[in-house]
Amino acid sequence: MTLRISLYSIAALLLGAHYFRVSHWPLVGLCLASPLLFFFKSRWSLIVLQAGAYLACAIWVVTALELLQFRQQMDRPWALGVTILAVVALFTLLAGALLNTRCMRERYRF
Repeated sequence: MTLRISLYSIAALLLGAHYFRVSHWPLVGLCLASPLLFFFKSRWSLIVLQAGAYLACAIWVVTALELLQFRQQMDRPWALGVTILAVVALFTLLAGALLNTRCMRERYRF
């Protein structure tokens, strides 16, 4: 269970760093505060965390597509940046999917 919480926290920090780069301070604070929901031992907190992870994955995919489009328009190399963002998106997706395991559902009951 500690691994699942750690993976989610890393994913939240990565998204917070993404928003920090573009100075979206409220979103940085939200990303940094989201792992605190693990302290609430109820099902709703787990559902909110999992939905946040899936939303973060979608944000990474959109960012990768925007990077791809921008780099292609500028006739610049794009493969490495898109690959890195795709790996981060998959990592975030995995972090969200691991929140739906049996041990997590047993700890965060209704």
